[in-house]
Amino acid sequence: MNPYQNKRNRKIFLAIIAAVIGVASIFYTNFFVQKMEKQEEVQFQLWVEMAEQRMQMGEVPQLENVFSTIKKNSKLDVIVTQKDGTILTWDGLDTTKTFYSINNDPKITYDSLYFEKQLVKMKKQHPPRELTGIDGDTLLAYYKDSFILTQLRIFPYIQLGVILLFILSAYISFNSAKQLEQDQVWVGLAKETAHQLGTPISSLMAWVELIKSRYNAEGDPLITEMENDVQRLEIIADRFSKIGSKPILEDHNIADVIKHFVGYYKLRTSDKISFRIKGDDHVRAMLNIPLFDWVIENLLKNAANAIENDGIITIKITELLSREQVIIDISDTGTGIPKSKWETIFEPGFTTKKRGWGLGLSLTKRIVEKYHNGQIFVKESEINKGTTFRIILKSSLHYEPTHAPRTIQLE
Repeated sequence: MNPYQNKRNRKIFLAIIAAVIGVASIFYTNFFVQKMEKQEEVQFQLWVEMAEQRMQMGEVPQLENVFSTIKKNSKLDVIVTQKDGTILTWDGLDTTKTFYSINNDPKITYDSLYFEKQLVKMKKQHPPRELTGIDGDTLLAYYKDSFILTQLRIFPYIQLGVILLFILSAYISFNSAKQLEQDQVWVGLAKETAHQLGTPISSLMAWVELIKSRYNAEGDPLITEMENDVQRLEIIADRFSKIGSKPILEDHNIADVIKHFVGYYKLRTSDKISFRIKGDDHVRAMLNIPLFDWVIENLLKNAANAIENDGIITIKITELLSREQVIIDISDTGTGIPKSKWETIFEPGFTTKKRGWGLGLSLTKRIVEKYHNGQIFVKESEINKGTTFRIILKSSLHYEPTHAPRTIQLE
């Protein structure tokens, strides 16, 4: 099975676990909430009946003891009002403010605003119960949910949030550990590859020098290109040796770097493809040449593979002085990329070729974003018309151009 499908399945599995735990927690908590609601309703009904009996019978010592016991065991906040809403009495509420006079004597006053706010809350939560007052008039009793019941209602959502946070943390930690392990394997493999390439490359360099001296072939075009290929192998080995290490960035002229690589690459691709470099040739940025050449190489190879017959690959260099950015657009006249795959093409393992690892654009993105602190993305693409990749880097030099941007065409 595709490893990315496995990764997607793990995400779905974790999401299902979180959903099941959350639903079960909410269902179980709601069961207790309903039981507490019934208990509080019974307590309120008992309070109303005792209050009504107390008002009808007056102060009876035995009844006072019972009423006092009920009040102690009840955690409810209650307000009794007249029909017109005038508050008569209350129970369980902290309703006073204490002030101190000049002689530091405490003076307790009634906080009417507090009462009104509590009454509004009670009316929203439960309908009132009627009871008969001392004079036979009808009164209304209100109550609100206890603090414990209120907290219990929101507890499952807090619990669900904690569970989601835990699963997310576990998933990130697992992915980070696995990614670190994979990175270590790749770094070790890359450095070993660079080490193994070192010996045959040194031998090839020696053989080229021997051919030049024995056959007096200095300046021969074939020997020159052979030297270029050996130097290219040396650069590739240097790239692999740099994987896993922090590369050294130096100030370079971007146009010179790109022209140098295009000059080498053009001789090794189809004659039906033309290369054009546009823009100002004085733009500079902080680059690591072996790694940046790898970026350009991967993008040019993809562009060349997308061109089925004759075509043009255009590299445009622009500097945005206001943003201190350098923009490099690499365009081709190839087959184009469906918009649904603009993000997918940068994932490791994605390839449209029958042969290939699908790592080229993934490495390109890593080199640009991680090692050069830049950005790379598909700027635009149209089927059977072509694609434009955009690279954004931070400019290292600001200047006032003294001439119009030039177009260099390599045929």
